[in-house]
Amino acid sequence: MNGFLLAVNFSLTILPISLSCQNNRDPIIEQLVLLFKQTSKVLEIGSGTGQHAAWFAPRLPWLDWQPSDLENRQDDINKWLHAYPAPNLCKPIVLNVCEAWPKTPYDAVFSANTSHILSWKNVKYMITGAASVLPKDGIFCLYGPFKFRDIDMAPSNIAFDKRLKESSPNRGLRQVEMIDEIAQRLGLQMTGNLSMPKNNRILSWRKSK
Repeated sequence: MNGFLLAVNFSLTILPISLSCQNNRDPIIEQLVLLFKQTSKVLEIGSGTGQHAAWFAPRLPWLDWQPSDLENRQDDINKWLHAYPAPNLCKPIVLNVCEAWPKTPYDAVFSANTSHILSWKNVKYMITGAASVLPKDGIFCLYGPFKFRDIDMAPSNIAFDKRLKESSPNRGLRQVEMIDEIAQRLGLQMTGNLSMPKNNRILSWRKSK
């Protein structure tokens, strides 16, 4: 995630801040309240700073929220969880999408602003891993900017995609149809494709078997 700052909460803990997380947390939680209304345990992939976990968990009190990310992000996540604890907010776990996934089942998997940062190979690993931990009727949900096969991108997304590819040839906005093709092979059927502010979307799938 881009746009990191530092913040200080009332306990004088220095917290890492992602501006994108700060800006998109309210529109996202409005949809997650609906998507996860019958969910009991969510695995978040790529928790980053931990801001989303700290914001979402207390607003979804009927479920447990499990943050995860690479080893080098654990300290940032723990800072947010320590500053803003919630009874349903779990200690973060180390998860690399292309390595072993948890044996614990989850009835939903959520990830925000990761598919354009991960290589396409690792996006496929993420979808495969999500399918592996979901039971029948489990939900897989992605938030972020995407592109479509036959629809022109918004100018801001074109510029963002260009910047991503300049930073690394493995990065870039992913085509929804290509993501869905992988998901369908794994028994995930698309159930939602919601337009969000600033040319983002929430995509959701339900596991059919």
